[in-house]
Amino acid sequence: MLQRIKELWTDEAGLTTVEYTLLLMLIVAACVTTWGQLGSAVDTQVSSVTDTMSGSSSPPAGCE
Repeated sequence: MLQRIKELWTDEAGLTTVEYTLLLMLIVAACVTTWGQLGSAVDTQVSSVTDTMSGSSSPPAGCE
């Protein structure tokens, strides 16, 4: 029994899978965060352009 525990303790076959899984989780978390921030920035820009276009009753200077 003690021998089997020592074998499991030194076995690194599953360690690589765990490392890759953790790395993948970090990459996914970074992508989700970036995607959310990018979406907010785009939404802000679109709202700003929409407000500017709907608020002006005359064309900008030089576009008449």
